[in-house]
Amino acid sequence: MLESMTVPTAKLVNGYEIPRLGLGMWQLDEGEECESAVGFALAAGYRHFDCAQDYGNEGSLGNAIRKSGIDRESLFLTTKIWNDNLGFDSVIPSFEASLERLQTDYVDLLLVHFPVTERRRPAWRRIEDIYRSGRARAIGVSNYTIRHLEELLEEGDVKPAVDQVELHVFLQQRTLVEYCRENEILVEAYSPLAHGYRMSDPTLGRLAEKHGKTPAQIMIRWCLETGLVPLPKSARRERIEGNLDVFDFSLSAEDLDELAGLDSGVRTCWDPTHVP
Repeated sequence: MLESMTVPTAKLVNGYEIPRLGLGMWQLDEGEECESAVGFALAAGYRHFDCAQDYGNEGSLGNAIRKSGIDRESLFLTTKIWNDNLGFDSVIPSFEASLERLQTDYVDLLLVHFPVTERRRPAWRRIEDIYRSGRARAIGVSNYTIRHLEELLEEGDVKPAVDQVELHVFLQQRTLVEYCRENEILVEAYSPLAHGYRMSDPTLGRLAEKHGKTPAQIMIRWCLETGLVPLPKSARRERIEGNLDVFDFSLSAEDLDELAGLDSGVRTCWDPTHVP
């Protein structure tokens, strides 16, 4: 069993600190599976949990944290406002319901889940209000392209601290990552393991053997080396622990050059690039 460790942090644009790796919670079933996964993660040293209204497991995350007895202030909790709740009059009530399910009076990061064309602008105004109230320590977006970010930076009063998008060695989105870096927006990588797509790729296998790691650990380490915050998901203890065991090695410039060659623009989740 992996010895519990402390995950390093990064600073968001407002100075708030975020752990450099978190547990992704998409497709963790509400109830025993989710609560067990969170328990395994807490025991291993995870303190960052990426949840969402649409995942249907905010309640399980809240239960697992309560049962753990771990101090709330030591945790970093994210949730996301789902598309159906992005109406101007729906954002705050849905957020308050999320707080109740999570059994907390604030979240560390609140995101717009998807850039719904007619709803994202008014929704952001409400999310700014939540941020000003102190019930979200930082706010941001998910699945936003450069076009969506440009609109938000022009019209919003509060700069988004985070853009959470699908990112892995097979979908590196370099232009978006550089744009976010230039605008002090931290990029979180969801599905950093590409749902197992091409996990047997020979480049990953060669680097895994070189560093005494698994291909999955190479993929996660690539995210860290390129300034991203990866959010790998698993329900299995050994994989949850293994996904965290990536802070005792680094990739060389040559390794990174090899991994750059794997970029093929492959998406394993939804594609927001054509959303007006």
